[in-house]
Amino acid sequence: MAEILDQIAKELFAGNAKAVAELTQKALSEGFSPQEILNEGMIKGMNEVGVKFKANEIYVPEVLIAARAMKAGMEILKPKLAETGVEPVGKMIIGTVKGDLHDIGKNLVAMMMEGAGFEVIDLGIDVPAEKFIQAIEEYQPQLVGMSALLTTTMIQIRENIKAFQEASIRDQVKVMIGGAPVTQKFADEVGADGYAPDAASAVDKAKELLGIS
Repeated sequence: MAEILDQIAKELFAGNAKAVAELTQKALSEGFSPQEILNEGMIKGMNEVGVKFKANEIYVPEVLIAARAMKAGMEILKPKLAETGVEPVGKMIIGTVKGDLHDIGKNLVAMMMEGAGFEVIDLGIDVPAEKFIQAIEEYQPQLVGMSALLTTTMIQIRENIKAFQEASIRDQVKVMIGGAPVTQKFADEVGADGYAPDAASAVDKAKELLGIS
């Protein structure tokens, strides 16, 4: 009977948005709970995407296509999850720092995090410290993700963390950073809680920081 959930995972990995949407609808009509479909179908499929991406067996285009397929299924599932009161595993706000207009890496991280069951609030690109602070106060996330793709903008991460301290909200959140010029050494220097070299690793690091197995 759970074959349909395996099928959802398989079609999601293949990036077949239409099939994922149809199978999600079918699974609901067959009596599967939204939670089962999410965990055993979609998250299972996205986990496989993460594993293959990490191993360099698939690349950014395949991840984006799989994420689009997941989005198609989630459009059907989200209202049902809300009805049943299913809580996300965690909440994250994410954005590319002020002065930086790159978003592919950030978007990948956001998609992979959603694929792992997190609620993600994407603030977009060129995000000033004030906007991060406002979002932390408004959404009360456990995680803040900041991305910088240029050596000239990565210094903004340091400024943002300082601004969080000055606003007395630094202790409320775990700060994760990433982007091409960013390293673990830099993360340690600026006082970030975590660094991830790629989107799949970001999910693992987020779970580690929040103590989620």
